[in-house]
Amino acid sequence: MKKLSFVLAATGLIALAACNKSPTETAVENVADNAVEAIEATADNATAAIENTSDNAAAAVENAADNASAVVENATNAM
Repeated sequence: MKKLSFVLAATGLIALAACNKSPTETAVENVADNAVEAIEATADNATAAIENTSDNAAAAVENAADNASAVVENATNAM
């Protein structure tokens, strides 16, 4: 029971401390949160771009292989 009382008291103190933030602290936290969100969005966009580039490169290689195979097959059939 003592542990539960301690946890409840600590939770209350944390909540009280959160309510007593200065406007400057809140503004700094908001700027930090926005920066994190911007970094995450940039990382997501970069990942998507890399995936698209990889997919396009793989498709180009497949097309080149198909074309080479067709050239060989046509040359073989022409003989």
